[in-house]
Amino acid sequence: MYSSDTPQSACRGFVPPQNDDERRLMHRVEELCRVAEARGIPRYTGFLSDREQSLAQAACNKAGCTAIRFWGGYPDAERRVLCIEPPGAWQEEPLAYLQFTAYGDKLPTHRDYLGSILGLGLERTCVGDLLADPAHTDTFYAVVLADKQAFIASELTSAGHSTVHTDCLDALPPQLAAGPERPLQEATVPSLRADAVLAVMLHTSRTRAAEYITAGRVEINHLPLKAAHETAYAEDIFTVRGVGRFKLAAIGGKSRKDRLFISFYQY
Repeated sequence: MYSSDTPQSACRGFVPPQNDDERRLMHRVEELCRVAEARGIPRYTGFLSDREQSLAQAACNKAGCTAIRFWGGYPDAERRVLCIEPPGAWQEEPLAYLQFTAYGDKLPTHRDYLGSILGLGLERTCVGDLLADPAHTDTFYAVVLADKQAFIASELTSAGHSTVHTDCLDALPPQLAAGPERPLQEATVPSLRADAVLAVMLHTSRTRAAEYITAGRVEINHLPLKAAHETAYAEDIFTVRGVGRFKLAAIGGKSRKDRLFISFYQY
């Protein structure tokens, strides 16, 4: 099925900070590294997006700090906290978990729960992933900063059009701790142009994919995609506003018709 061509394994290189907010994040992480190592105490950020994690990793590299890990409550978490934990230092658990049970005819969505939590006056960095229980449509789970667990549990009583009961948990249920199942899809593309890859992911034409890009509705790794001809790389995350998110999981070799094999999944 595959030709003898070597698989395309290149990944996108680090993209430097693009604005003041990103520069401030990197400076803050560098300072956390210096404090953690100088005092021998752990330091933690709030929850970071994929893009912010990339910036934080670069800041740790610049500071020469290697005693780090990113943790979001389960192995495949999207939003994660940077944990800077010097060897021999005491460690605290930065994360906690909540279970939401809704009552009503129209059950809350991911957006409803996130909106209700932020409506309590909390910042987005206080909240990690929100996960629907696949076996119970009335139940959602949230990963949050440990020092915000009790506050959210006592204050959040509704989401969307539903009354909500909130419980504190020590861990996610086993079926969720493994992360959501994301079926891997395979396809071929004529090239690694962003519009060609996006068209396959969206099951649409390249013309339509290019229109999404031109309209400013597409990001790669949380940065605006400026041109349809830009190259896509393995591990790239495409966000299409109003449609969804996709990850280019791997790039393989070429078919006999000189098309590239790719695999991807949708969040």
